[in-house]
Amino acid sequence: MNDTERRPEFLLVHGAWHGSWCWREFQNVLTARGWTSHTVDLPSVVAEGSEGKLPGLLDDARVIREKIDSLQGPLIVVGHSYGGAPVTQATPGAANVAHIVYVSAFVLDKGESLMTCFGGEQPDLSTVEGTIPVRENPLETLYNDVPQDKREAALPRLRPQTALSFAEPVSETGWKTVPTTYVLCDNDQSLPASYQEPFAARTGTTHHLPSGHTPLLSMPDRLADILEEAARGL
Repeated sequence: MNDTERRPEFLLVHGAWHGSWCWREFQNVLTARGWTSHTVDLPSVVAEGSEGKLPGLLDDARVIREKIDSLQGPLIVVGHSYGGAPVTQATPGAANVAHIVYVSAFVLDKGESLMTCFGGEQPDLSTVEGTIPVRENPLETLYNDVPQDKREAALPRLRPQTALSFAEPVSETGWKTVPTTYVLCDNDQSLPASYQEPFAARTGTTHHLPSGHTPLLSMPDRLADILEEAARGL
């Protein structure tokens, strides 16, 4: 990268049940290395007891795209877990998006949703309502290798996820037109490695981390190394 080229920035998109708060420590790592990062809060993560028409994947994608459009490029968009799905929907046609990084994430093809990507049936979206509670036993499924103090800080902040966000299929596929990297988490207890492998095969480069589902909390420095490699490759 020469002096006339704009330094890449990162847009970090959280997964189900989380919020932008989960990226703060990781953002500190990036900042210390001289990188600029941004986050969004997805509307599909809602308050306990939320009812009525709730936001879905397309609403999440709209928020991501609005953030993308508010920033200059080059931009590396990072989707963690569920966040990979709305990132896939939001990125096509965005001239400032130079790379997508999927971290133990869903890399969906057109017409796929989280409910159908492993062989489930697509529900009638008009009948989908309510929320999906936080993943069972999150200390192990989400945070099995996260230090105890970080686990205890994260657990009270988790919120329900709307069912519509898991049911809505993507209609656009950013990974087909934008260079991509997949971070495959080998010790993931939420989305096991064997489930990540077909998603990784859809991307251009795969990196392995010996981490659980949330390396942004368990090994932020090693995850930052991978993102830096993607940035320096632009």
